[in-house]
Amino acid sequence: MAKRKEHLRSKEAWGNFRLSVVGQLLVSPPLPGKLQGELEALAQKEWTHPITGEPIQFEFSTIEHWYYTAKAAHNPVKALEWKLRQDIGRFRVLSDAVRHAIEELHKKHPGWTHQLHYDNLQVVAVDRKLGDIPAYATVRRYRHARGFMRVKTPKNADRIGFALARGKFESREQRSFESTHVLALLHSDFHHCSRALLNDNGEWVKPVLVAFTDDRSRLICHLQWYWRETAENFVHALCQAILKRGLPRALLTDNGKPMTAGETTQGLQRLGILPQTTLPYTPEQNGKQESFWGKIEGRLIPMLEGEEALTLKLLNDATQAWVELDYHRKVHSEIGVTPIERFLEGPDVARSAPSPEDLRNAFTVETTRVLRRSDCTISLEGCRYEIPSSFRHLKRIAVRYASWDLANVLLINQQSGDVIGRIYPRDLEKNSDGRRRSMEARNESWNPPVPSAGVAPLLESLMSDFAASGLPMPYIPKGEKI
Repeated sequence: MAKRKEHLRSKEAWGNFRLSVVGQLLVSPPLPGKLQGELEALAQKEWTHPITGEPIQFEFSTIEHWYYTAKAAHNPVKALEWKLRQDIGRFRVLSDAVRHAIEELHKKHPGWTHQLHYDNLQVVAVDRKLGDIPAYATVRRYRHARGFMRVKTPKNADRIGFALARGKFESREQRSFESTHVLALLHSDFHHCSRALLNDNGEWVKPVLVAFTDDRSRLICHLQWYWRETAENFVHALCQAILKRGLPRALLTDNGKPMTAGETTQGLQRLGILPQTTLPYTPEQNGKQESFWGKIEGRLIPMLEGEEALTLKLLNDATQAWVELDYHRKVHSEIGVTPIERFLEGPDVARSAPSPEDLRNAFTVETTRVLRRSDCTISLEGCRYEIPSSFRHLKRIAVRYASWDLANVLLINQQSGDVIGRIYPRDLEKNSDGRRRSMEARNESWNPPVPSAGVAPLLESLMSDFAASGLPMPYIPKGEKI
């Protein structure tokens, strides 16, 4: 078959072609009695098919019909075009029962191909007595018209949860977006490298890359390779992104464990960063970050394929150099300028970054522990921590800590949330010397108990009231002095 000609629509191509056949008769109308001869000459001529490009001829009556149609029309091309069927898109051959079966199969099995759906539909039609099923092409067109596209289920994903998440996502229209200000929104995610490296334990491991991308400028605030995808590594990279570029207003991530860990979410809240997560199993919501991984695997990693002894340090050094001197300084196809130029142009809503120590203290999880009165200690992650004796009257102690940094445990005011200070694990060797500080030396009020004398005031008052009540004698004394 010859190459198909370029055109907008088939019906428009036919309209223009038919007008080219009879157009000369409209430009120079034949003399009376000569029209039939002109039309017969056109019928004898060989034409080029407007769609396939193959040679073709037309009957005298066909060309005659084209001539009179074009002559009577104000817009000849429109009049000579194909006419769309009135039932177009209605799929009359599909009964309501068959349509319902198609929709039901797609809801239960969104990952099937069109052919697999069609084969199962035929079995369902026999079981339910739905009648004959139209051709595969008809069913496929109907599925396309209804938006029944194949959705691959991620590995190890909950099928029910995946179906609910996709249903919620696809029930709303999808639109691309872009923030109006720099550092208004950051995208972040982990990416598993396509190449395995040899770690210190002699194991081949594919490192993971975490990156933080500004939504407006596409600038990478920070990125770094790690051996594992953990909350500790995520926070480690996020703190560097904040120290480099400033505090963003919002952070968009997926629902991975590092992003939803207590240290991460509580840290974002303390810093005034709005945490936002995509719907489960919908990575396209974080598309700007996903697009960046293509540049990593298509441009950066291939330039390291000649390095056989690639280490994590070399990979990080190469990545930092590439992103700062190549990616940030090349025109981005979406924004028309380089990311660094767009970032500097603003406008921005960034805030100044806090100190590294404040960031370290921010990304912690707050909890309470029961105070052990005997030695004024609490248990935390299998370790005992000493609490200052001035807090020995409390039943529960509020602390903040990161599960990966037990050397930095903070004592918290449970009412205000303010940090009182750090607490440390108990030092049994130091405590074994037997030296103890007195409460007076610590300016704490402590007085020895004063022995009580006489009957308590309440009981004395009760006895007096009972004696004055006039009630009969309550008991008969025996062996007592009256």
